[in-house]
Amino acid sequence: MAPMSEHVAPTVRLRRRRVGVEASSPNYKWWALSCTSLGMLLAATNSGTLIIALPDLERSLHTSLLALVWVILAYMIASTVLVLSAGRLSDLFGRKRAYVGGFIVFAAASLGAGFAANGDQLILWRIVQGVGSAFLFANSAALVTDAFPREQLGVAMGANSMVAAIGLVLGPVLGGALVGISWHWVFWFNVPLALAGAGWGAVVLRELAKHDGARGFDLGGTATFVVGLTGLVLAVSRGGLSGWNDPIVIGGFATAAVLLPAWVAIEHRGRAPMLDLVIFRDRMFAAASVATFINGLVRFGLMFIFVFYFQGAQGNSPITAGLKLSPLAVGMLIASPLAGRYADKHGSRALAAAGMLVTAVGLALMTALGVNSSFALSATTLAIVGVGSGMFLSPNTAAMMGAVPPHRRGVAAGARMVLQNTGSVLSIAFVLAVVTAAVPKATLFRIFSGLGHGLDSAKLAPFIDNMHAALWAMVVASLIGALVSAMRPAHRPTS
Repeated sequence: MAPMSEHVAPTVRLRRRRVGVEASSPNYKWWALSCTSLGMLLAATNSGTLIIALPDLERSLHTSLLALVWVILAYMIASTVLVLSAGRLSDLFGRKRAYVGGFIVFAAASLGAGFAANGDQLILWRIVQGVGSAFLFANSAALVTDAFPREQLGVAMGANSMVAAIGLVLGPVLGGALVGISWHWVFWFNVPLALAGAGWGAVVLRELAKHDGARGFDLGGTATFVVGLTGLVLAVSRGGLSGWNDPIVIGGFATAAVLLPAWVAIEHRGRAPMLDLVIFRDRMFAAASVATFINGLVRFGLMFIFVFYFQGAQGNSPITAGLKLSPLAVGMLIASPLAGRYADKHGSRALAAAGMLVTAVGLALMTALGVNSSFALSATTLAIVGVGSGMFLSPNTAAMMGAVPPHRRGVAAGARMVLQNTGSVLSIAFVLAVVTAAVPKATLFRIFSGLGHGLDSAKLAPFIDNMHAALWAMVVASLIGALVSAMRPAHRPTS
């Protein structure tokens, strides 16, 4: 007996020293949430730091406005076209492995981006960053949905949204401070955070979901989708900058027109499709998906506008501009957890619709902003939009993820991110097309380089008028999103 006890005791001690808890523990859900929250913090903070640094990047790298915008778009396009493939691979081979791998790729790409010598190199590293983020985006919501009971899913999604809001608060302020040191640190700061996420996920996460029984990978569908959607996103984003008669723009639209319908046909016939189109037959999932696209269309373009409004038109420093953007995130930070808790008890339909309406009100009030408007006015309107977004995001995400079977949550999460990111890319293309219309190139250069403070109000007036036009278009989009949300089925997670 003695040898046996000597053999067992070290095993018990090893188990006690293991970080986290077993998947069967009622506390596992909180450990899993800590991992996904770290991923959300990384993504949100990175977005905020980079966007506030854009004027400085343009000056430091001596790059064009087109290349500057592609520093953002390259990342978003890569993550958009690959997130469904990442979700499918996660359903096949395990979400924990894919999630941890996403952190590692993101860390390596961030390190390389900081060493970029010009705009082209930076764009290439941003594409690699997008590959890593695709695996993070495709698995974050799925891991949370696997870990939490359905009646607590709104709280979990609200916590993730709250962490994202914290990242949005920290990102612009941190970006302004890092740019003061060197633009390279806007990327290098991601490295320790991403490596910490990889290590934490490796020791804490457990694999809960069963692998999809339909083995195999839809290579034909994946290739068709990636090329077709890349053509569409490339055409829309470039068209707003280079003109709609650009040969690349025309070629991108033609490619999308041929390949995306072909992809739908392939997915209908496939034994193990990349995206199971059956999930869109569920009215809840379909309506929430459309609302997600509209919300992405509104939110990212808004941040893009205000970075150049604060730094270009009002002449603020990067760190001051970051502080002035923070009310948007503070509103989300306050509203997200409260909205998640409310949705768990009362359903998400009315709350999601109300969130889009509140967003529309905030956007409409923003059209009163001018070159010399006070911080009080911009802060109030940004906070209102932040509250509206917080009211919408966590209930809508919980409704989407709760509408699909467990073994398809990786793909469902991927579909959600495809729609949101596609909306964001289209939003940037639209905003650029509107705000640059009829504005002299010399004025545009100074605004987008953050050097517009010396311009008089008359020269800045066309930019401000165009900004108002873009905001009114976002108001209309938000009202459509509210209508779509109100028309979907009632969602009561406890039923």
